[in-house]
Amino acid sequence: VQLQASGGGLVQAGGSLRLSCAASGSISSINVMGWYRQTPGKQRELVADITRGGSTNYADSVKGRFTVSINNAKNTVYLQMNSLKPEDTAVYYCNAARTMTVPAYRNDYWGQGTLVTVSS
Repeated sequence: VQLQASGGGLVQAGGSLRLSCAASGSISSINVMGWYRQTPGKQRELVADITRGGSTNYADSVKGRFTVSINNAKNTVYLQMNSLKPEDTAVYYCNAARTMTVPAYRNDYWGQGTLVTVSS
């Protein structure tokens, strides 16, 4: 599975950005896609993810400001980021995963990362 992300950049606080990530390759087994972010010295953290069926999951810090969506026909996941804050500054990584509940299993694939910088 290959993931190609785009859409990062520099924006002022209060502004908006939209990230996109297209998946290709052996994607039939992928059942969840999403976005994580990482800042220097910190662990990568979940921002938001979405299943093929449209169920979403958000970090508390972005609820009400970010929206994750998926286009299954295009195998593309999006992250609409509104009301951006300086603390949202990070490298954002696209993620695709095959997950199972029983037995518990997860296989992750990662994109190359795109930098989002929010100036105050």
